[in-house]
Amino acid sequence: MSNDVIIGHDGKPRCVWAGAGDTAFGRYHDEVWGTRTYEESAIFEALTLGVFEVGLSWSVVFGKRDAFRKAFRGFEVVKVAAMNARDVDRLVQDASIIRNRGKIQATVDNARAMTSASPSLVALAKSYEITRKRAPRSLADLPRSTPTAEAFAKQLKSQGYRFVGPTSVYAFMQNVGVVNDHVHGCFRATDYPATARSRRRSQ
Repeated sequence: MSNDVIIGHDGKPRCVWAGAGDTAFGRYHDEVWGTRTYEESAIFEALTLGVFEVGLSWSVVFGKRDAFRKAFRGFEVVKVAAMNARDVDRLVQDASIIRNRGKIQATVDNARAMTSASPSLVALAKSYEITRKRAPRSLADLPRSTPTAEAFAKQLKSQGYRFVGPTSVYAFMQNVGVVNDHVHGCFRATDYPATARSRRRSQ
């Protein structure tokens, strides 16, 4: 078996980054990452976590996922779009999240863009979907960005989105299943697109 796949607690092979234990990170791998979704709040959450991941590691950001949900009102787009300067000031003092004023403000700005941009973020995500003919053979085969992600990022920036460079946009694409990057040998590498389905944000 590839070093990029690990046998989990339930006997299933997974991408090694998911770990072998029954953990929130493992469940995120199984239920969220690479599973196509068009649900608005799930897409907004994925975009937001990508904003906060810029310059940091995914493990740091994921560890604060529940706190981000609370801080940003369950990622309900309209509610976040209505946040004001006092809300931003309050969140800058919130030690449960990453207290970066620029990223917090960008999240509010991105929610506002989502409420007005056309085509919508959901429609754009659909238009950039990629169906792989085969799973990546290893983690080394996974790109940090692609020409498709570059085009997607450019279009988002033109609509007023912030902190949406090609690398963070490709991570967003992986997260919401626009592309399925589970590696060969992982049990998730074969259940999509054959059984692709929309998902609601993992609880």
